[in-house]
Amino acid sequence: MKALKRTIAAVAGLAMMAGLAACGGDRTSSGATDEKIEEGATVGISMPTKSEERWNKDGNNLKANLEKKGYKVILSFADDKPAQQNADIENMVNNDAKIVVVAAKDGTAVGPAVEKARDAGAKVIAYDRLIMNTEAVDYYATFQLEQVGVLEANYIIDTLGLKDGEKGPFNIELFTGSPDDNNAKYFFKGAWELLQPYFESGVLVSPSNHGGGIDKDSTVDGNWQKISVMSWKTEQAQKDMESILDSTYSHGEKLDAVLSPYDGISQGVINAIQTKRPDMVPGTDTWPVITGQDAMEIAIKNISDGTQAQTVFKDVNKLATAVEEMIVEIAEGKEVSGINGEFNNDKIDVPSKLLDPVSITKDNLSDLVDAGYVTQEKFDQLTGK
Repeated sequence: MKALKRTIAAVAGLAMMAGLAACGGDRTSSGATDEKIEEGATVGISMPTKSEERWNKDGNNLKANLEKKGYKVILSFADDKPAQQNADIENMVNNDAKIVVVAAKDGTAVGPAVEKARDAGAKVIAYDRLIMNTEAVDYYATFQLEQVGVLEANYIIDTLGLKDGEKGPFNIELFTGSPDDNNAKYFFKGAWELLQPYFESGVLVSPSNHGGGIDKDSTVDGNWQKISVMSWKTEQAQKDMESILDSTYSHGEKLDAVLSPYDGISQGVINAIQTKRPDMVPGTDTWPVITGQDAMEIAIKNISDGTQAQTVFKDVNKLATAVEEMIVEIAEGKEVSGINGEFNNDKIDVPSKLLDPVSITKDNLSDLVDAGYVTQEKFDQLTGK
């Protein structure tokens, strides 16, 4: 698969993929849209599930912002079912949605539904997850995906002192996100490009053979789905981690770090350790470094408690604002501003608006309050203040 092409200066430390060919297909996506959309038009927003905290925030933030601007909004949640998401999108088209925003449950399975939307004259915006294998995608809005993995890997590298010459060997277990989520590959790629040299030197090892094993010869394309967690589920992550602990760490062996790409997976890892290895104590060197992503409320509590070391904050308020701006510009027949990259979806290079993620640890945890992501009252409840 062709990779991400950046068109602006990189965030420091970001290893982005470049050299994409010109956009496929005959669609002109960087210029103004063909015509204005009537005032008060209907916008469809399709989110993948209501069972995860972040998608509720994303969908409701965007709906509220657009309704303030006078748009009619159809917001649906697909209950983790691709068929339901397709039906939801078709319902939006039947209700004359002029713009359809889709955070795909399955980036490939949703293709036929967005093609129907495109054929009906609607503009399609992929939200945070790229829609694959179709030309029926006008724009993509997300975060610098590889940078998420970069931030997680760098935190592990810095905490273990690898840049300072610590030789270990350190035991690390690695997880990736759902195999049907295209973003999960990019998260792992960003991390693996930094961690793999330490596997080559023997400073890092993954002794469990989880998912068939990660070693110095592992590649992103060849291995990321082998260590994935379907639907990013906490329960599956806990089962997988319990199996790892039973097979490899049941006699007091030290676990130094866990690369987790999502706070829900991190929670599953924590649950498993607390169940299987109660001798591991948070706040001491017996407890592993555990990363995460999304700055969920459970992560705020876990970081405060010392069970999770880090999460990557993707400010969904800013993402909702970015997509809102896209929608308004499309509706007004203007050129969409802020396009600073492209992602290839195996059919076309989709013009993309990419935002910067932020590493959150105990030291800057309160930044989530400053960003308006969580209220001070809720923050105090979660952190026991």
